[in-house]
Amino acid sequence: MAGPSEKKEKVKKEKVVKEKVAKASSSGQKKKDVKKETGLGLSVKKDENFGDWYSEVCKQDMIEYYDISGCYILRPWSMAIWEIMQIFFDAEIKKMKVKNCYFPLFVSPAVLEKEKDHIEGFAPEVAWVTKSGKSDLEIPIAIRPTSETVMYPYYSKWIRGHRDLPLKLNQWCNVVRWEFSNPTPFIRSREFLWQEGHTAFATKAEADEEVLQILELYRRIYEEYLAVPVVKGMKSENEKFAGGLYTTSVEAFIPNTGRGVQGATSHCLGQNFAKMFEINYENEKAETAMVWQNSWAYSTRTIGVMIMTHGDDKGLVLPPKVASVQVVVIPVPYKDANTQGIYDACTATASALCEAGIRAEEDLRDNYSPGWKYSDWEMKGVPLRIEIGPRDLENDQVRTVRRDNGVKEDIPRGSLVENVKELLEKIQQNMYEVAKQKREACVQEVKTWDEFIKALNEKKLILAPWCDEEEVERDVKARTKGETGAAKTLCSPFDQPELPEGTLCFASGKPAKKWTYWGRSY
Repeated sequence: MAGPSEKKEKVKKEKVVKEKVAKASSSGQKKKDVKKETGLGLSVKKDENFGDWYSEVCKQDMIEYYDISGCYILRPWSMAIWEIMQIFFDAEIKKMKVKNCYFPLFVSPAVLEKEKDHIEGFAPEVAWVTKSGKSDLEIPIAIRPTSETVMYPYYSKWIRGHRDLPLKLNQWCNVVRWEFSNPTPFIRSREFLWQEGHTAFATKAEADEEVLQILELYRRIYEEYLAVPVVKGMKSENEKFAGGLYTTSVEAFIPNTGRGVQGATSHCLGQNFAKMFEINYENEKAETAMVWQNSWAYSTRTIGVMIMTHGDDKGLVLPPKVASVQVVVIPVPYKDANTQGIYDACTATASALCEAGIRAEEDLRDNYSPGWKYSDWEMKGVPLRIEIGPRDLENDQVRTVRRDNGVKEDIPRGSLVENVKELLEKIQQNMYEVAKQKREACVQEVKTWDEFIKALNEKKLILAPWCDEEEVERDVKARTKGETGAAKTLCSPFDQPELPEGTLCFASGKPAKKWTYWGRSY
């Protein structure tokens, strides 16, 4: 048995060994040991197991799993993205004279069930409050899956004459949709954040105009902020909003899975809800008329689409416009270097960028090596890394490293702000262009059923001539149903390719009326 002095000596030796390892790590050596100790890095590749990859990437400061299935904690890293999109969209709808409001979370059964087609569309997803403490409620109360039936009884009260129109309201809130399988962070969750706009007009022309104005804002969110290419188009009768007149959407596509994603929707509800809820007004001729209504929404699903589109085997890749930290500044000190001078330069660099309106941070943690920090911030998806070492200090420069393509560039500190702004713009544009190229490489035009099935099995975004009949779409769903889900229409693009006379529907052989995107979807 070892005596006290031997134990002390052993502890001392272990301490010396640990100090040597730490020293080696800080000088950029033994990177494998650092990675092994810290557990940095993803355990699966995007192309090999997309589902597991996506779950791992989402856990990189974006979400935390909750103890109720299908519910997730949104951490500051993801909430910052939501807030940036919210600031943009809120300002734009206010230019359109839309006002914010808030309606209660709870819905009475009588109101919820007033519009038959609407409630049939949502019935499986509605969550109910049935108890208060240990007592059963006499009448169960629904939790909103959407707010048409919550809001419209009050539109009926508030709209009396033509001077009360248009009425344009929006609310930023949460909704609950309970019954589903395979929950996926951001994409399919039981509770999620969204905005929902509800507007009423005197004429259909006004409603039609607003539908497209809002849809264009949704396109801008995806393409200008999230750098995700989308297609604007019309939903089929089978896929439109339950109880509505027609639905428009922006549709994204995930090449790795071969699935479409409904990015956001702008619905014209027509006069159906006005009829159910008696939203009438006296027009300028003193006649009683019904309003025309719209509803439109986008949700935190946007964040999931962004992650799926841009993320890679190192982790998240965030577009500069929505990244809460656009630039991270990392000191790279070497042995006998002016460490304090390097740290001071990092702080000054981050401060100069912040003063110029760039979201920047310096990472001065002294318990991690520069290499470890590189990996950490790469996993978080920060668009641009700035490194400052002894040589950079000597040459009055900094080294930039892009997250989107890894390109390194030395830039003088004298033109730091201008160069960084330009780089961030290039990163944003490049991310969009790369994503668009990948999406376009997946588009497959087909004209026959055999071509359709082949393209579907190859995970393509299928553009096919269609007769626009509901029964034909239902038949396509039935014939393609499998473990990975059935194919359906995604949208009929507004930008229609030429349809030569005599073109037949790929599925029915009847005369085709339009080109439509088809595929499996989330």
